[in-house]
Amino acid sequence: MTMYSVTQSAVTQLLADVRSDRIAIPELQRPFVWDSIKVRDLMDSLYKGYPVGYLITWQSVGAKLKGGHVAAHQQILIDGQQRITALRAAVAGLPVINKRYKSVRIKIAFNPMTEEFATLTPVIGKNPQWIADISEYFNSESPLSFARQYLERNPEVDPRTFETNLARLGRIQNAQIGIIGLADDLDVETVAEIFIRINSKGVPLSSADFAMSKIATYGDRGRNLRKLIDYFCHLAVAPHAYDDIKENDQEFAASPYLGAISWLKDESEDLYDPQYGDIIRVAGLVGFSRGKAASIVSELSGRDPDTRKVDESRIPVAYEKLERSLLQIVNNFHFDNFLMLIKSAGFITSGMVNSRNALNFAYALYLRLREDKEMPEGERKRIVKRWFVMSMLTGRHSGSFESTWEQDIRRIREQGAANYLKQIEESELSDAFWTVSLPAALETTSTVSPFFQTFLAAQVCANSRGFLSKGITVAAMLQQSGDIHHIVPKDYLQKNGYPDRGDYNQVANYALTETSINISISNKPPAAYMADIAEQIETGMLRLGEIRDAGDLAANLRENAIPERLDEINSGNYKDFLVERRKLMARVIRDYYQAL
Repeated sequence: MTMYSVTQSAVTQLLADVRSDRIAIPELQRPFVWDSIKVRDLMDSLYKGYPVGYLITWQSVGAKLKGGHVAAHQQILIDGQQRITALRAAVAGLPVINKRYKSVRIKIAFNPMTEEFATLTPVIGKNPQWIADISEYFNSESPLSFARQYLERNPEVDPRTFETNLARLGRIQNAQIGIIGLADDLDVETVAEIFIRINSKGVPLSSADFAMSKIATYGDRGRNLRKLIDYFCHLAVAPHAYDDIKENDQEFAASPYLGAISWLKDESEDLYDPQYGDIIRVAGLVGFSRGKAASIVSELSGRDPDTRKVDESRIPVAYEKLERSLLQIVNNFHFDNFLMLIKSAGFITSGMVNSRNALNFAYALYLRLREDKEMPEGERKRIVKRWFVMSMLTGRHSGSFESTWEQDIRRIREQGAANYLKQIEESELSDAFWTVSLPAALETTSTVSPFFQTFLAAQVCANSRGFLSKGITVAAMLQQSGDIHHIVPKDYLQKNGYPDRGDYNQVANYALTETSINISISNKPPAAYMADIAEQIETGMLRLGEIRDAGDLAANLRENAIPERLDEINSGNYKDFLVERRKLMARVIRDYYQAL
């Protein structure tokens, strides 16, 4: 099997192929990330005959071209987008999209006497010895007239040197650029592997990149669906960009998709800010029951998953499914209700969720369960919350998660979500998990550990107060300002036989507390600062926090999963304290999970 072909193409032919859509450049709808200096350097390399690297294309079946025609084969450019865009800007004089999604010109000037390229500046523009914009020469109707006008402006220059160097500039249009064309029957994984080996920078090309490229080949509709994904992700983190998109991308603004995401201009929530790879994955699960982004590429290419043969009649159907899924994903009601659901499980800040894939799958599950009109809303919420927390505790969506996703979606469809979730709980969240595995997993120094973050989520759900706080809750401190406090202070432990951070920085030695309480405790051992609390309860004179009641103190320790006899903890029994607290923390998490 021939995996690829290697050809040469002149710059003018490349640009013509891009203009006619024979070569598709998905990146044209995205902001141009090269600066003008790199464009200048590219022109200089072509002028001097230096190699500028190979472009890599991949054949696409059933792509829609300009005028509504369908191409038997179209080349999708998967490496070299910035170089082609730079050529379009400098040689063809076409605008690029800037960071505000506005069309702007990048003008490259050339001094034919010094053979120097530069980005056009006002100073250069006033110097007659410079050709201010080389695209004007490349696109002039009469190169001879162009040359004559230059010499009239610069009577002092040597005509022979000028003509020689101007001709050399013109040869940039005929400079040969190598193209590696990958066969259309290669799967995405093979293409990605070839890409990594060819690419001198060793930059990986993800399956999501291929999916985005493939989506964009389906005419105006495909380009706008790709933009829908891109803009949704961008606006989720930069709502202020909405006006720029609306004003500067008139094609997208005229489509129904801008209205579908216009709500993001007023959104400030950052719990779940998906990237385009996340949206692709969720769309795959919702629309195609597929966990791999590569599978979406196959679907959009019309490849039958059973026969592996291409059936072009499948392509329009696949794009319908994709569009329907994306509109569900970006729907304001769906997105906000899903976020409220996750927050109701206690995960109220983005820092508490260290698994984007757990959110991705939970959102896909939520959207799929919404299609079951007979399922009560309360049951839908219960299933999604428990699934999300289960996946956080078991790492279900880490590692080689894509196959697990497809298996889970298939079994949810076959057995029902509630039954399948119960089956997973019985096998992975047994008594042994809660009493042995979870306490062992809490033996960590990582505050971003999903087990510690789930403990904090449990405290949020229980409306627990911070350590030794009378009224300030863990939730308030997570959202505003609070300290992670060493229950047995770090300085005390370092001076009493525990110099290693792996000992004193155990999460079982952590509790969220107010900054003022943390400062008041300082480096006092528990016996000392608990004596201050005891005196405070006895006299009513506040010295540490605001607790004045023994019953309230006992309740606060329970809320923070801290042993009752905290005042007896010292360097001698510190390790026993950690073991006991891990068990208490695991018990809090278990009670929380079972109440979801």
